[in-house]
Amino acid sequence: MTPDAAVPNPWWHGAVLYQLYVRSWRDSGGDGYGDLPGIIERLDHLSWLGVDGVWLSPTMPSPDADWGYDVSDYTGVHPELGDLDDLDALIEEAGRRGIRVLLDLVPNHTSAAHPWFVDALSGRDAAHREYYVWADPAPGGGPPNNWKDATGAPAWEFHAVTGQYYLHNFLIGQPDLNWWNPAVHREFEDILRFWFDRGVGGFRIDVAHGLYKDAELRDNPPLERENPLEGRFGLRPVYSANRPETHQVFRDWRSLADGYSPARLLLGETWVGDAGRLASFYGAGDELHLAFNFPFVFAEFGAEALVGVVATTLGALPAGACPVWTASNHDVGRFPTRWCGGDPRKIRLALLLLTTLPGTVVLYYGDEIGMAEVDVPPELRRDVMTMEGAESHPNRDRARTPLRWDSSPGGGFTADDVTPWLPFGADPAGSVEQQRADEDSVLWLCRRLIALRKSELGGRVARYQRLDSPPGTWVYQTGALVVAANLSDDPVVVPGPAGPVLLATADSPAVGDADPLLAPWSGRITRQP
Repeated sequence: MTPDAAVPNPWWHGAVLYQLYVRSWRDSGGDGYGDLPGIIERLDHLSWLGVDGVWLSPTMPSPDADWGYDVSDYTGVHPELGDLDDLDALIEEAGRRGIRVLLDLVPNHTSAAHPWFVDALSGRDAAHREYYVWADPAPGGGPPNNWKDATGAPAWEFHAVTGQYYLHNFLIGQPDLNWWNPAVHREFEDILRFWFDRGVGGFRIDVAHGLYKDAELRDNPPLERENPLEGRFGLRPVYSANRPETHQVFRDWRSLADGYSPARLLLGETWVGDAGRLASFYGAGDELHLAFNFPFVFAEFGAEALVGVVATTLGALPAGACPVWTASNHDVGRFPTRWCGGDPRKIRLALLLLTTLPGTVVLYYGDEIGMAEVDVPPELRRDVMTMEGAESHPNRDRARTPLRWDSSPGGGFTADDVTPWLPFGADPAGSVEQQRADEDSVLWLCRRLIALRKSELGGRVARYQRLDSPPGTWVYQTGALVVAANLSDDPVVVPGPAGPVLLATADSPAVGDADPLLAPWSGRITRQP
């Protein structure tokens, strides 16, 4: 699809989005949990940093079996986080700073405490029974098929009162919705309108690849080798997710979202392992606006791997589509630990690469200071789904710990005499305050990179071209910017355009004409004359 030159590009083209884990951002109430008023108190940090939008972790009412990803009311606010007035105030205050607010929407499943499911349990003829996936026991008894949930247990729970199993691809308390039922479609279209009408800038859509399930509930085939993007626990989720009917949902939602001015953003959690399937979620420019690129997230932090994923992705996306790049989130962990092993050189280089690729970039809270994962001891863990810390899915609490704003006992996150919901840990990145005072810090580099991105690449999906360079390096042009990165342990001569360096990871302000010798794990940005 070729964009109409007369139509302005969507606001997210070239933008920087910021994923904010609400419970770990700022506790305004003194209970150890972050909240919506706390976000408002610290909005100036996001404005100073230069982000264009903020994606909030789930804010809707929930029993918190999965920390908000088990929703009990799709049109409310969790009372521990605030109320609708607080959310309205946040949208307004963020808007004054030019920042749009995205909510997390969970359409694959609800909480078992949702009124729909409570009613569904009352009998096979209940009004909301067909809102969920029910099946009779297999011949001879037991679950209807071999599907497993996210913990590796059977994905079916028997309900003795009605004599059927219900499906839960996640926890037992997260029953899957039945998207074959038109009533479910109508419910969610009303939910989208409710929030869009309140000024929400869009949604990050949880488990966007998983809404429909196979109508025949066939067994999933075996998995040849463990791969987080292709399957787990020995099975490929061919029938429990990744069904083609899901795309019609997004075509309907796209029409709805584009009917608002400005258009509301649909950003999908598309957990797929290849560029072709990723591209399918963009449709013909009529499905999701953005789809998360997990092959990039899980790529090795090396030149060959990253170059390959970027080239394959850009080659697969339909014309006019906007790629989105991220390296950290609340499920997969933090890139300063996972990619960089805490090495400050690699952290700086990763930020330079993320912020100079074409399309949209999403930073996770704390990325801007190089925040590391925290080794949360077992007795302090809160994430039930990964409580056992299985190697295939390590405990997710390590990437959800509170942001340190200052060096006080409460870290500026909560009062000094309050215990935060998760521990801070000893983070070598220090605090936002410490880095704000040091113009050579990761925070200042990140701010400069965002400013450069906004001035050079903002408002469009810039053209990307890989340039010749020695092994272990990655040199490319995005728009007029030329990025040279040395992702190796040795200094390498990397020729580039003559002229001043706009930014470099080793010395964040402009540093004069480019030196062709790049130090190990360093990068620079120049401009094509």
